[in-house]
Amino acid sequence: MADTQTVETEPDKKQRSVRVVLLALMITMMLAMLDNMIVGTAMPTIVGELGGLEHLSWVVTAYTLATAAATPLWGKLGDMYGRKGVFMTSIVLFLIGSALSGMAQDMGQLIGFRAVQGLGAGGLMVGVMAIIGDLIPPRERGKYQGMMAGVMALAMIGGPLVGGTITDNWGWRWSFYINLPLGVVALGLISVVLHLPAKRAQARIDYLGAALLTIGITAIVLVTTWGGTEYAWSSARIMELIGIGVAALVGFVFWQTKATEPVLPLHIFRSRNFTLMSIIGFITGFVMFGATLFLPLYQQSVQGASATNSGLLLLPMLGAMLVTSMVAGRITTNSGRYYVFPVLGSVLMVIGLYLLSTMDTGTSRFTSGVFMAVVGLGMGCLMQITMLVAQNSVEMKDMGVASSSTTLFRTLGSSFGVAIMGALFNHRVQDTMAERGGTLGSKVTEQSAQLDAKSLEKLPAAVREAYQYAVSAGTHSAFLLGSIVAVVALVAAVFVKEVPLKGAGPQKSADDPAPAPLVEV
Repeated sequence: MADTQTVETEPDKKQRSVRVVLLALMITMMLAMLDNMIVGTAMPTIVGELGGLEHLSWVVTAYTLATAAATPLWGKLGDMYGRKGVFMTSIVLFLIGSALSGMAQDMGQLIGFRAVQGLGAGGLMVGVMAIIGDLIPPRERGKYQGMMAGVMALAMIGGPLVGGTITDNWGWRWSFYINLPLGVVALGLISVVLHLPAKRAQARIDYLGAALLTIGITAIVLVTTWGGTEYAWSSARIMELIGIGVAALVGFVFWQTKATEPVLPLHIFRSRNFTLMSIIGFITGFVMFGATLFLPLYQQSVQGASATNSGLLLLPMLGAMLVTSMVAGRITTNSGRYYVFPVLGSVLMVIGLYLLSTMDTGTSRFTSGVFMAVVGLGMGCLMQITMLVAQNSVEMKDMGVASSSTTLFRTLGSSFGVAIMGALFNHRVQDTMAERGGTLGSKVTEQSAQLDAKSLEKLPAAVREAYQYAVSAGTHSAFLLGSIVAVVALVAAVFVKEVPLKGAGPQKSADDPAPAPLVEV
């Protein structure tokens, strides 16, 4: 009788443990996503106190570079030495970087400490996705998509609001210190509840491969960050970086065929689905971060919305993304089928971006909200499905590498999206201002094509109207490019092969064996 009671309660205990672990993982995911948005809001205050305006872009670039370069390394280390210890190490490194950033006394220190923070951040999202991949079979994983999409939407909406509130009331240093209590809670829960067996890999770390990949990624991110802003696209510096990046990545690919324990095993790309999900993830990152950059700018400059509520302006897109992600996850869990979602998501994304490209100075907030909702519906079908299918396409021993590779492609996509769409936007705005605003219009945007609300209010009415028209033209070009790029995701989605998800779903009979333990690798 006692044995029977133990058997009956064991699955419930495991489910409770998984829920507690998921809470810790969602807190960690929130840390990773909130940081840049909170810090972005605090940047004017930081520059006012520390000075160094000319180095402002490096506060973000140092973090982004370190995150992108470290992402594949954390995934591989987790595969080799065990997920739990590596994940907790990345959280500790992130918290150390946060504390040091909060104590920075000048811009140089802040840039260096942000790089430390970025190194840790590279392991946060990868760790979350890989541990979820370990704990929950793909067939069951769809249930938790809504939770992850909810955290993402909350971070995007709440980040600017939280950042502004913290900076105004506590000071900019707390935009970094706020990570500490949340991180300590996550560490405590993971330490106590998460039980994954430790690993001891015999193979040595592929240091040459790691170095080549880091150099290649660094060059790519610098090209997308500096091209068209710090340096002209045709300048010698940009050409040098492109040459270095291409050479490093070609060398990396060659070396991965020779290395005993490669950082990024090329055999995972033999899976058609994994390769296609990497492409779709890249395009999703390209589109998503471009949209979140230009939509608030359009609504503030053209529609007269308040900058304070910039996060709330994205609510139609993020709300649609959240709902669709939950529905897609539930259908995937119940049916085990997912092919329709990449295709439908890509179609909606193409249509939504094209609709956004039609906005002009007369477009109402309701109309733009509907257009944003269409894009959100598409993203909701894609955001978590790409990771789910990618993880389902590899063996368990490559789970970390699959998670980090998918995350890396999405990160690189966002870098390219912001850079290319931004360059197109700036070029179009400046050209339009020169045409419609005359000499004064050219002077207004010669430093930057993006004006804040105060600068916009000071402009003469005619120049302000010209600028609003120019921003509409710029967003038209940016979103039209986004819709064309999204067609690539649609083509990739069409070729996805629906492979049954691992994990049998709910048990149908009381006589069936209990599900495999959810806390073992």
